[in-house]
Amino acid sequence: VQLAESGGGSVQTGGSLRLACVTSGYTYGADCIAWFRQAPGKAREGVACIDMDSSTEYARDVKGRFTISLDKTKEILYLQMNDLKPEDTAMYYCAADLSAPPGTCAWYSEHYRGSGGNLDPWGQGTLVVVSS
Repeated sequence: VQLAESGGGSVQTGGSLRLACVTSGYTYGADCIAWFRQAPGKAREGVACIDMDSSTEYARDVKGRFTISLDKTKEILYLQMNDLKPEDTAMYYCAADLSAPPGTCAWYSEHYRGSGGNLDPWGQGTLVVVSS
């Protein structure tokens, strides 16, 4: 069973998109669920994370522009992205950590670079392209 992302697309600089990730089966078992992105030729990096107390963490370069939220009733994780920039162009993924110690969300958001942690499952990704 995997998570399933949707909502990607092509927008111009300054535009907005809202990504969604179906988390059915993991919503109540995960310690934290996060958004990651991977641009061509770069390592996968953390974008935003939410834990089961609804505390959120963000990467420095998206803070104030992106908002992560989890609708536990619908079991959907969202990423509202405003004021998009060309450097936000990437494949966006969601992933869950089912056994995360305290502080993991902050680590995923600021320090994750393609390895580490206990992220499983992942989604297939949704592509976001921001043109100038």
